[in-house]
Amino acid sequence: MSVRKAIWGENFEAIEAALSEADPDLYGYIRDFVYEEVLARPGLDLKTRELLAITSLIALGAPKEIATHLEGALRNGASEQEVRETIIQSAIFVGFPRALAAMKTFQALLRKRKEPRRG
Repeated sequence: MSVRKAIWGENFEAIEAALSEADPDLYGYIRDFVYEEVLARPGLDLKTRELLAITSLIALGAPKEIATHLEGALRNGASEQEVRETIIQSAIFVGFPRALAAMKTFQALLRKRKEPRRG
């Protein structure tokens, strides 16, 4: 399975379209280098890579990307507690306001996941 599909799940097509729409060449680099080369390397599993991504994105203050990788962490085996601890740990090094914003994003994601699916 593609690393992108493993992380993005059911959002795969929407994320791929949005990135490609922003710029097809830039998306090609993100797709090929970031996801299919670096994130596919042996040595760390996707769960660990996603937890690290969350911390980095909190430091950068990138809320949209944090939301994607919060879902990716859960999708790749991280427990709710592991994600929460990752966010709390990040507060020490990157600051409480950014960690709090990430925690709010995570809580919203958890609420959304508990809602019954329509369709």
